[in-house]
Amino acid sequence: MVERQFKEAGLITHYFTKIGVAVVELTDTLSVGDKILVQGLNTSSEQTVESMQIEHKNVSTAQKGQSIGLKLKQRAREGDKVYKII
Repeated sequence: MVERQFKEAGLITHYFTKIGVAVVELTDTLSVGDKILVQGLNTSSEQTVESMQIEHKNVSTAQKGQSIGLKLKQRAREGDKVYKII
């Protein structure tokens, strides 16, 4: 079995429970189609990035330093880290 590697991609600064969207401050580039792991004290979920926005506009790629809205399948919390699965 191949060991998977993870690269930190960002930090969740806010989570909107009703719409399932996290605000993520990016520390690396993130694109639609990337596989991610959301990890925190009470959180551990994997998914593929299907939708992200900057200033309420859909984008396919976001760069380090940008703040994005990221649609998540499972609940996340402020302070959780987002990792790219590489």
